[in-house]
Amino acid sequence: MEASSGLVAGSYRRNELVRIRHESDGGSKPLKNMDREICKICGDHAGLTETGDLFVACNECAFPVCRPCYEYERKDGTQCCPNCKTRYRRLRGYPRVEGDEDEDDIDDIENEFSYAQGANKPRRREEFSSSSRHESQPIPLLTHGHAVSGEIRTPDTQSVRTTSGPLGPGDRNAISSPYIDPRQPVPVRIVDPSKDLNSYGLGNVDWKERVEGWKLKQEKNMLQMTGKYHEGKGGEIEGTGSNGEELQMADDSRLPMSRIVPIPPSHLTPYRVVIILRLIILGFFLQYRTTHPVKDAYPLWLTSVICEIWFAFSWLLDQFPKWYPINRETYLDRLALRFDRDGEPSQLTPVDVFVSTVDPLKEPPLVTANTVLSILAVDYPVDKVACYVSDDGAAMLTFESLSETAEFAKKWVPFCKKFSIEPRAPEFYFQQKIDYLKDKIQPSFVKERRAMKREYEEFKVRINALVAKAQKIPEEGWTMQDGTPWPGNNTRDHPGMIQVFLGHSGGLDTDGNELPRLIYVSREKRPGFQHHKKAGAMNALIRVSAVLTNGAYLLNVDCDHYFNNSKAIKEAMCFLMDPAYGKKCCYVQFPQRFDGIDLHDRYANRNIVFFDINLKGLDGIQGPVYVGTGCCFNRQALYGYDPVLTEEDLQPNIIVKSCCGSRKKGKNSKKYNSYDQKRRGISRSDSNAPLFNMDDIDEGFEGYDDDRSILMSQKSVEKRFGQSPVFIAATFMEQGGIPPTTNPATLLKEAIHVISCGYEDKTEWGKEIGWIYGSVTEDILTGFKMHARGWMSIYCNPPRPAFKGSAPINLSDRLNQVLRWALGSIEILLSRHCPIWYGYTGRLRLLERLAYINTIVYPITALPLIAYCILPAFCLITDKFIIPEISNYASIWFILLFISIAVTGILELRWSGVSIEDWWRNEQFWVIGGTSAHLFAVFQGLLKVLAGIDTNFTVTSKASDEDGDFAELYIFKWTALLIPPTTVLVVNLIGIVAGVSYAVNSGYQSWGPLFGKLFFALWVIAHLYPFLKGLLGRQNRTPTIVIVWSVLLASIFSLLWVRINPFVSVTPEANPNAVPGGVF
Repeated sequence: MEASSGLVAGSYRRNELVRIRHESDGGSKPLKNMDREICKICGDHAGLTETGDLFVACNECAFPVCRPCYEYERKDGTQCCPNCKTRYRRLRGYPRVEGDEDEDDIDDIENEFSYAQGANKPRRREEFSSSSRHESQPIPLLTHGHAVSGEIRTPDTQSVRTTSGPLGPGDRNAISSPYIDPRQPVPVRIVDPSKDLNSYGLGNVDWKERVEGWKLKQEKNMLQMTGKYHEGKGGEIEGTGSNGEELQMADDSRLPMSRIVPIPPSHLTPYRVVIILRLIILGFFLQYRTTHPVKDAYPLWLTSVICEIWFAFSWLLDQFPKWYPINRETYLDRLALRFDRDGEPSQLTPVDVFVSTVDPLKEPPLVTANTVLSILAVDYPVDKVACYVSDDGAAMLTFESLSETAEFAKKWVPFCKKFSIEPRAPEFYFQQKIDYLKDKIQPSFVKERRAMKREYEEFKVRINALVAKAQKIPEEGWTMQDGTPWPGNNTRDHPGMIQVFLGHSGGLDTDGNELPRLIYVSREKRPGFQHHKKAGAMNALIRVSAVLTNGAYLLNVDCDHYFNNSKAIKEAMCFLMDPAYGKKCCYVQFPQRFDGIDLHDRYANRNIVFFDINLKGLDGIQGPVYVGTGCCFNRQALYGYDPVLTEEDLQPNIIVKSCCGSRKKGKNSKKYNSYDQKRRGISRSDSNAPLFNMDDIDEGFEGYDDDRSILMSQKSVEKRFGQSPVFIAATFMEQGGIPPTTNPATLLKEAIHVISCGYEDKTEWGKEIGWIYGSVTEDILTGFKMHARGWMSIYCNPPRPAFKGSAPINLSDRLNQVLRWALGSIEILLSRHCPIWYGYTGRLRLLERLAYINTIVYPITALPLIAYCILPAFCLITDKFIIPEISNYASIWFILLFISIAVTGILELRWSGVSIEDWWRNEQFWVIGGTSAHLFAVFQGLLKVLAGIDTNFTVTSKASDEDGDFAELYIFKWTALLIPPTTVLVVNLIGIVAGVSYAVNSGYQSWGPLFGKLFFALWVIAHLYPFLKGLLGRQNRTPTIVIVWSVLLASIFSLLWVRINPFVSVTPEANPNAVPGGVF
């Protein structure tokens, strides 16, 4: 799909397709079909077995490897398949190596060793005659499997094969074969036949020494294996010389592209011990609290005990998913060695990036433009990146601003790549208060930076002019530059729209290079159709991107989250393209980091505790939850396919495995072949099982020669994915790319078709595939469905944050954001996808399930929390307490509980690196949100689910701070969410006054019990202190309406409590005329 100069709009239901301006379409090049008979290591033919069958080294994935490479890998290599990392089994006729298991089915004693056992014993068939050895046993090369060139002749007429091999400067992955007869010519692979062999080091002293040293090492290994090792040839002799660095690079390219960095045991072991001790102490504490009621204040005591039991349950749900925290680090250099070598075509997988926006007035076009510019300038091959902008509001302002952004990108992208600047969002790059000349050595940098800053300022002025123009909507609606009415004038009734701004034919940048594709998409909307808000928009992007570019991976960001790290996609590819993770990883989640937050983070906008503690803990189980942005998906996982699981993953006892870990199998353990694994994956009875497994996917779509076509009929495919042949064909392309059978001329029509409003009818979109519908927090549901199928996710936290965004620093906006999150959790709690009862026949691990349960039940904590926060005031007003007089023995459990809580927090901060200030801010906002937004979410969720009363989706404002530093922080915006926490504050202040007054009137003996009650009340007020500062604002004044409502409610509760006086049981003997009263 090439870039165009016109907008395409249409409606599949109305059979309309309008091209407002002329554009030319083009097709994508088909994928190349790889020859399966070519060894992916050295490039030679894989060869045949004695029976004439194709030689297969790995029985798990059938990765093409020839005999010499197989033997070398087992003897001197990693002994594992380069593709699936499964250990090679010993085949008949090959020597046994260390680590081989006893196999009853291979009775091959005569071939236990690779070389002759004695002078009279026959040699193995691999030891050919000297005249043919160099032809049939070339040097195995651990390369990435590119095709090689032909043959040349050396001056001594010895045959030398050519390829990008160990001797050429272009290939650093060179490792020799196990054995070469020194009497035979050494087969050498080079890159360019026209070059002089001396330029490769052939025949020089350095190369000869290296080869001789290597020969001695191989001879030593041979003698050790046969038990005839002689002292005269002892010692490790390593190859030396300038080419040794290339051998090291060869090893680097085979190493994993990431690794797990475990938490030091000195940090983690005490943490776990304290958790267990805290659990034991908590049990004794609750046992004491439930068996020692306060007789003169029974309702008060009962309320407190119920709250404490719920808090204990909530703590368990939050604590144990953090039992296995881990860190990860990536190796971008190894990714480059394997898939992105200099001077060679990049083998990196295509990625489609999604940007979602709705309202340009709440999500300023300049913010969206910066996000798009950072995507277009990302450090990734331009032909492998496509940026899709979803405009769910069909706003012409968004369309016009994107057009301006595309033009400015032609100047901005080459500037970023020339000088390697970070970040690549111009607004945030130019406002950095750092030394921008650091590490810059180009003389022209200062001049070009000054010119680019001026260009950006002019760009901002043009965007601001568009925003100012959009403030007043014409009565007849908007019209485009050519006079055509804007198709999206009616935001609730408009056709689907697609505009390709940049691409292969969409114009070059100022340096004459291509730019990534930039595509504007606005899905069709008609009255009477459910559109499912953001989830529906993202599913439309999945389909339209599959038709136009079909990247194997998808990365979604909010319109205000720009790429702070230009290598963010490569960071994700270190996991998704790693053979050890790629087939099992559904997404890579990056943490959210924010700009423009006040120094002290008053309302815990950074959410450091969640991202640096909770998600790290989940990363050690089955992976972090999906948080809605900054996430790179495996497209096949979004299609509802099962992951390719190993035998270990298919163990039936998921609960034991998730809690205790897996055990290493012994030599005689039962082994499953690949067919058995397929059968087990397909025969799952879970309702969320896909119609076919990823294990059954074969390359290509033409011919339908894979197992998918057997498992699914055409009708079942259409029922699942919808009636679009082009899109269905794209789903078969596991590695991405447009199917070869696709006609480029039909792409636009199919793209309009798949974003039509009725396309999802009677399909599984939003139910089993794509973003899942049913909650305003579609991210939780989507990630949960993937994990329930057995997928794992990965938490990637690079040193330089991958993405940065804006957060609502205003109190009211922040509470409304938390309200939306909590409301989505309540919707999931009351739906069929609730983690409490959904997916037990799947592969969701126990601790991961506990984390999801905690994610959806946390709003309910608002009910006991607000009750517990009011208890101190009631205790002070009535001179009662929730705890009876305790003995010295009982006081020990109280002291131990408080100590365990403190030590747990300290040790958690120790292994996570979170500061105590961030931890305290999180605790404070937990109380603030629990007494306001979470409380409202519980009642709104019940009304929505039980009574069908829907709530409006509120888009969080992302306006930039243009009136000064943190001006939004001090602006007061009225919302009913402010009333409950203000009431709690006022009630506790009244209680403190009443308690102190009572102590003054009662004498010295009442001051002792008063301190405990005062500490309880002051602890609540300390948690609500940021809320109090937000009410006062910069002018130190609170709005009258908040004061009136809060004081009125507090007074009513206080007077009613004193009037009822429920904790005094009046006996007839004390007052015969009294009427029994109280709560009970």
